[in-house]
Amino acid sequence: MSFWELARNRITAVTIPRVEAAAPGRRWTLVAVCATTFMLLVDITIVNVALPSIQRRLHAGLTGLQWVVDAYAITLAALILTAGALADRYGRRLVFAAGVALFSVASLLCGVAWNIAALDAARALQGIGGAALFATALALIGAEYQGAERVNAIVIWGSTIGLAVAAGPLLGGVITDALSWRWIFFVNVPVSAFAFGLAVSKLRESRDPDARRTDVAGLVTFSAALFLIVFALLRGNAAGWESAQVLGSLLGGIALLVAFVVVEIRQERPMLDVSLFRRPAFLGVQLATFCLGAGMFALFPFLSIYLQDIDGTSPLGAGLRFLPITVFVFFVPLATRTLLSRMPVWLLLSGSLATVSLGLILMELVSVGSSWTVLLAGFIVSGIGIGLANPTIAGAALRVVDPARTGMASGISNTCRVGGLAMGVAGLGATLQQRVGHQLAAAGYHGKAISAAVSSSGLRAAAGRPALARAANVAFVSGFRLVLLISCVTVLIGSVAAAVLVRRPVKAPEPAPRTQP
Repeated sequence: MSFWELARNRITAVTIPRVEAAAPGRRWTLVAVCATTFMLLVDITIVNVALPSIQRRLHAGLTGLQWVVDAYAITLAALILTAGALADRYGRRLVFAAGVALFSVASLLCGVAWNIAALDAARALQGIGGAALFATALALIGAEYQGAERVNAIVIWGSTIGLAVAAGPLLGGVITDALSWRWIFFVNVPVSAFAFGLAVSKLRESRDPDARRTDVAGLVTFSAALFLIVFALLRGNAAGWESAQVLGSLLGGIALLVAFVVVEIRQERPMLDVSLFRRPAFLGVQLATFCLGAGMFALFPFLSIYLQDIDGTSPLGAGLRFLPITVFVFFVPLATRTLLSRMPVWLLLSGSLATVSLGLILMELVSVGSSWTVLLAGFIVSGIGIGLANPTIAGAALRVVDPARTGMASGISNTCRVGGLAMGVAGLGATLQQRVGHQLAAAGYHGKAISAAVSSSGLRAAAGRPALARAANVAFVSGFRLVLLISCVTVLIGSVAAAVLVRRPVKAPEPAPRTQP
């Protein structure tokens, strides 16, 4: 089954009133959804290229830069399922319009941020708006299109996703070089204003009449657990891994995750049906999704720092160097969709993650003084692997659950991917800074301040001191290679999970009572 067929099934499963006659302004619905989807996904990839510029202008440490990514990812991961439930209850157009408005205001606040803390807070607000947009995009298309026209609308929407992923790094480089990093956020404002106007004037409202209750307890326990775990990983090097702050946050996060599971089991209409994870195939897909987010997508901020602050590339140059990854992410699904639709899901999912792992191993060839081209083979192979994995993950979870649960399954997959990204950025950053600190100490440069500076700004931390620059170069490359190795192992674990769990025979899922998507 192809990605587009899976997406079509996802829409069909959403409870929306069917419209026999086409709504007069339905094309505007597609325009609004595609515009916001493009903006939302570009905003994820565009920030990675701008991180070194943000560090220079706002004098941020590595932890501050990690929060630029994680503040957005945590709120996005925590609220996707809840946003879908709210959209079903109060109206999908209403939640979509509110998400656009909040994303616009948050983007403006990001652009005018006066320090790294203000930027991180604004990024968290962006994540709330982004969750509303993620949760409603497909349902809004499904409310307006039927049959073959629906499939065509999904194809256009899917092409927008691919274009956004491919164009993000390059756009980030162009905007950051030509204007400043602030404009990567400012450009969202007019796009959001246009989409908001369409939402208010052109989009038709739809809701689920059976949705009567919001899972507040599940939202609070899950979001708090995710925040505490990521906070512990980000604070480990600064506060000490055995400190009460770090251990308390980590144990508190784990306890809240257990509480979340208990809450969901006791809910009549939970936002997450825990029983789905009793199915080995579904569990395997989610483990693979999490590992890909934590191992590959979490690596991009550190690749950007390496390319710009160690290799000396400009933001535009970094964006161009990311193209071997993003171009394959865009074209591989289009070129292979017919062939891959005939392959077993477990083989395709496991093989795609194994391909990403191979790409990460090839990047391990990087060394002190090497040109960026040493990463090229790894970029290409990883891009092919991601291009194979993305459409597979988009639909694999849906194939092992009954139609009544496809909305929830899709939401869980998005949550696992973004949650993996948040934890991966935190964990890889902690590993990088710790290895950099050890290497610098061996060269005679002691202290957390210097290790944090080199980890976040590379050779710029040397400030014209040649001896420190040499030591910083060696230390960062050593830490970067360790991060690549950990990323490779993480993605490989996901590949093994897919091969072992998804391969197990799956009984035809029994119809289930409707639950909140």
